[in-house]
Amino acid sequence: MRYFVTRRGAAKFVFIIGCMLMILGSVFLIIFRQSYFSRIAIFISLVLVFLGISCAFFATRLNRRSLYLFFAALFVQTGLFLFFLTMFETLHKLSRTWPLLALFSGIALWLAGWHRYRVIKSYYFVPSITFIILGLFLLIFSLGLVPFTLAEFIKTWWPLLPVLAGITLVLLSIGTRQEPKK
Repeated sequence: MRYFVTRRGAAKFVFIIGCMLMILGSVFLIIFRQSYFSRIAIFISLVLVFLGISCAFFATRLNRRSLYLFFAALFVQTGLFLFFLTMFETLHKLSRTWPLLALFSGIALWLAGWHRYRVIKSYYFVPSITFIILGLFLLIFSLGLVPFTLAEFIKTWWPLLPVLAGITLVLLSIGTRQEPKK
């Protein structure tokens, strides 16, 4: 009996291999950053990340799924960030810059939405902007750019949070209305 490989099956396989390579390379970058290994080991980790990213982009080309592009874009940004964090010791620690992951997620979500529809749709755009704003907001407190803590800010301005959540929901509902069928 002959087994035929479909484009979708090949894309899933390549994407899974790519994700495993990206995660492995990212873990190695974090491990090598914590200890003082050679720059060659860091380079090998970076190569693993970019091989995984290449597999994810190839899977996107095979199947045209925006989910693949989301993960590829997220890992491109995260891999580059970890690389620069590893190569230049003067940058902030990973424990202080973790909110960048929310920022990277927002950018990757916006790219995935653009890839899928080729126009800006609110049900991709609003959550991506929300992630970007949330990442920037948390980064301000994480890096200590303001003289007060996040807990002090929430104690004072907590009524603003439900208002912002409501505005986000209204923007999402405006963009997802369907036209009546004729």
